[in-house]
Order: sequence, then structure tokens, then C-alpha cells
Amino acid sequence: MPYERTVTNLNMTAKSEQRRRKLTQIRKDKLLYFMALPGILFFLVFHYIPMYGILLAFKNYNVYQGFFASEWVGFDNFKTLFGMYGFDRALKNTIIISLYQLVFAFPIPIILSIMLNELRHEMYKKFVQTSIYLPHFVSWIIISGILFAILSPSTGVIREIAQLFGYNGSIVNLLSSKEYFRSLLVVSNIWKEAGFGTVLYLATIATIDQQLYEAAKVDGAKKWQQIWHITLPGLRTTIVILLIFRVGSILNAGLDQVFALYNPQVYEVSEILDTYIYKLAFQDAKYDLATASGLFKSLIGLVLVLFTNYIAKKIDPESGLM
Repeated sequence: MPYERTVTNLNMTAKSEQRRRKLTQIRKDKLLYFMALPGILFFLVFHYIPMYGILLAFKNYNVYQGFFASEWVGFDNFKTLFGMYGFDRALKNTIIISLYQLVFAFPIPIILSIMLNELRHEMYKKFVQTSIYLPHFVSWIIISGILFAILSPSTGVIREIAQLFGYNGSIVNLLSSKEYFRSLLVVSNIWKEAGFGTVLYLATIATIDQQLYEAAKVDGAKKWQQIWHITLPGLRTTIVILLIFRVGSILNAGLDQVFALYNPQVYEVSEILDTYIYKLAFQDAKYDLATASGLFKSLIGLVLVLFTNYIAKKIDPESGLM
């Protein structure tokens, strides 16, 4: 018994000491915690507190009865949702557009980062960086107007250029073409977001030990060899983490972009889950079905994140999130 009391006292002392060290560390870094407070409050208010709203997915929500008085229906909303007209099409379009973005748009910031890192003229480098960053801060509504001014088959810039060269034939309206609309989404997304996506990669490249490059030069390594054997391995962890996040959000094909650019002529190839949910909630007032659809998206995203992270850990134990 005395031995057990001694062990218990030692454990309590260790926990007390650990608690004291944590409080000391918090007091020491109190300014950093204070700076993090707005971000913590943002996620708490807009992401965690509203989570009780997912209960709508399991209720037959009635506006007049209210949130708590509405009837519980279990998984009936999901059964109804999966059988609704247009849901399969929206899911298919979401996956296709997201895969296009993953294959064609994801590697562009990596390539741009490496190219920017190789620029030696500082003024030119800053000019290029600023130029490719700016589109990120332009809303998709404005970009849709710009694209219309460029691509309009009757009054667009392309039409004017074609007429300057003597061409007076018809011009394909890319904004209303089922064949080209998905490609337009990918290209416009690359133009808007690829530059800003280089920020994290450039920050990672800046942490790579420059002595590695010097040693590679001494060994006679060419520029491409330095990039392949030093820069890319240095970016590996960042690339894997961002890839996991991107795969996890594969059912988020970009509500702002699609909503600003699509029209009834291309609904067949551009209607995604986000726009489908938007219509269910704000046009049809089917809040329970919209919540069920959103919960379905979140669950699929969680599974994909865990699966991708598992595969990344199997391939490279130093990569991944956990």
C-alpha cells in the first residue's frame, strides 16, 4: 500500500509539473496565442457551433414547426436524395471537373514555383510574382465578365481579332458549349489560382539548405539535376499534404466559379453538387435534403482524406498528416 501511494504521489507530482510547464509556456508565448485567437474564434463560430445543424439531414424539416419540433425520419432524406432527378448527374459532373482540376491544375503551382525560384533578376522576379498573384484577388463575378468580353462570339475580343485578319465566319461560344465548358473551367481556374498557389511552395523552397545546391554544382550537377534531386525532394512533404487536402475536397468543384460561369445551355455538363445543394436550399426550400447532400459530401471527403493519408504513409512514412 505505501508503494502504491508513493507511485500515485509521483504521478500527481509529474502531472502538476507538466501542467506548470504548460502554463509557463503559454505565459511566455501569450502574444502568439493572442494572435491565434481570431482564427480560433472564426473556426469555432462558423465551423463548430453550426455543426448541430447537420441534424436537419435526419429530420423532415418544417419551417413552421421549427428545428427541434420537426419529425425525425432517420435516413429517409438520403434515400430521397439519391433517387432525385439530377443528383446522379451533379455527382458525376463534380467528380469529372474535380479530376480535371487535380490532374491539370494541381501541378501548375509546383512548376511555377520552381521556375520563379530559378529567376535571378530580383526586380523581374517580383514583377512576375505580383502579376500572377493578382488574379486570385479578383472575384469570379468580375472574371465571368472578363471572359464574356473576350469570348463572346458577336462582340468579344477574339471576334475582333479574327475580323482584323479577315475572318468573318462563325466563332464557337465557349461559354455555351458543352464540349468545351469543362476545359474553360479548368483553364480559368489555373489562371486565377495557380499564381497564389506558389506562395507555400516558394516558402518551402526557401527553407532548403543552399549548401546542397553548392555541393551539387561542385559535383557537376546540371540545373535540371539539381531541381530533380534537391528541389523536388525538398517539396515532397508539402506536395503530399496539399494533395491529400485536394483529394479530400474532390466533391468541391468550385461553387463560386461554376455559379458565375454556367448557364442553362451547359447545365448538363456543369451542374455540380454545390449548385445542386444551392438550388435545393434557396430555390426549393428543401433544407433537410440540402443538409443531407452536404453531409454526404463531408463524409466522402473525410474518407478520401483518411485513405489518401494512409497510402501516403505507406509509400513514405515521413509524408502525410499524422
